[in-house]
Amino acid sequence: QLQLVESGGGSVQPGGSLRLSCAASGFDFYTIAWFRQAPGKEREGVSCITQNGGHTTYAGPVKGRFTISRDNAKSTVYLQMNSLAPDDTAVYYCTARTQPCPAMIQIATPTAWDSWGQGTQVTVSK
Repeated sequence: QLQLVESGGGSVQPGGSLRLSCAASGFDFYTIAWFRQAPGKEREGVSCITQNGGHTTYAGPVKGRFTISRDNAKSTVYLQMNSLAPDDTAVYYCTARTQPCPAMIQIATPTAWDSWGQGTQVTVSK
């Protein structure tokens, strides 16, 4: 399993931006996704990117606001989050697997992913 380390979380006001990073060694051959889990809610898929970055998917609520990208030379995947809203408040996790991105990341099953980071908190409030 990969060792994944997230960073970049924090507290911002509505409308603000954050960029999350997910670092790991040897993940060039892995599909990487971001999930999030708000208090009292199930973990849900947010975005996914294939091994070479050629295909990305987004959950409906974040489409047009979040951008996923990867730099395999730096072994890092990024999640640029713009126009943040209170509903985006959650712990954000990156995860990896060898299979491709699911067709609908928002309803992806967390148990279908092999490796997880420890998570990074994102809080959006006035």
